Amino acid sequence: MNAFPILNRKTIALVGLMGVGKSSIGRRLASALAMPFQDADSEVEAAAGRSVVDIFEDYGEAAFRDGERRVIARLLEGPPHVLATGGGAFLDPQTRQVIARRAVSVWLKADLAVLARRVGRKDTRPLMAGKDPLAVLEQQAAERYDVYAEADIVVETGETAHHVAVDAIIKALAARAASPAP
Repeated sequence: MNAFPILNRKTIALVGLMGVGKSSIGRRLASALAMPFQDADSEVEAAAGRSVVDIFEDYGEAAFRDGERRVIARLLEGPPHVLATGGGAFLDPQTRQVIARRAVSVWLKADLAVLARRVGRKDTRPLMAGKDPLAVLEQQAAERYDVYAEADIVVETGETAHHVAVDAIIKALAARAASPAP
């Protein structure tokens, strides 16, 4: 039985820029809360039968975002779980709306220089291909932070161990659960 039953009445949707740890922290959070974990990008790949990179290359970002929107809506119809969304998923108004109805959204936020170091180590991110990671992240932050700020909870992460971020999320979720509803 879950030691945190009040926390898992709804799906916990992690949002934020690429490299912030939505998937890796999400797996650990799900384990700590004894909840299932779902990764939206992995589910999009499974549904499409091809990688995110291939979807971007063959069909473009708009087609990927359309599939992502449908997959997230389907996942949110299921039982409560921890959901790692793609970095751009929360920008879609329909996706934000379904997350607002069916989940608690948590914006994982970290220093852009830290994120640039992380994402610069891999060449599997279509929006980063052939570009300066810090410049891309600065542009995305300028475009996305106002939307991410609509999340129910904001948790600052950084170069600390994942368990520190998990603990911060659990504390924020517990505080939210203990607060009277607006």
